[in-house]
Amino acid sequence: MSVELSGEEPAVRGLRERKKERTRRTIREEAFRLFRTQGYNETTIEQIAAAAEVSPSTFFRYFPSKEQLVLADDLDPLLIEAIRAQPPDVAPLTAFRNAVEAVFNQLPAAAMAFEQERQALVYHVPELRSAIGMEMERNIEMVATVMAERVGGTTDDFEIRVFAGALTGAGLAIARITPMNLENIGRMLDLLEAGLPLGHAEPGAPD
Repeated sequence: MSVELSGEEPAVRGLRERKKERTRRTIREEAFRLFRTQGYNETTIEQIAAAAEVSPSTFFRYFPSKEQLVLADDLDPLLIEAIRAQPPDVAPLTAFRNAVEAVFNQLPAAAMAFEQERQALVYHVPELRSAIGMEMERNIEMVATVMAERVGGTTDDFEIRVFAGALTGAGLAIARITPMNLENIGRMLDLLEAGLPLGHAEPGAPD
């Protein structure tokens, strides 16, 4: 017989978590609606909170700043989970590709559209573009951590950091010029797997 140390029924905890997730999602959706209608810089945290029918203090419980509201990537935990679900004998780059396909194939159209809009905002608002360097560093650490788990290394291993940096850098490089979708990420991974054959036909491209 299991004992709930928290003294709280699992159903109650589950309800609370779902309510928190709905509140977080509403805050982000209302924020992006305001960004579309009046611009990122012209939108205040107070306006976002009012539109989401929460207090500014509630806003800050979910996001430390307006900038972080945009930068937060909700696909990261899904991708990490999908990578960890890959069989241990699958090569790291293949495991990443399989994980991306698993996440994107299950992503609702509305969620995909939101992520594409979020990405476009990051690259077109100067105040957000200045944070791209920090996001790149965060993503390198994230990829290095999950890949170190797969190969039994550490996040400081030279090969693991090169792998993480190559994936992260390639992703950020194409994000500014092309929509984030399964096709474009697949093309990026094809080039990495082929050893970046510059000046030659792109892997998978018709002759």
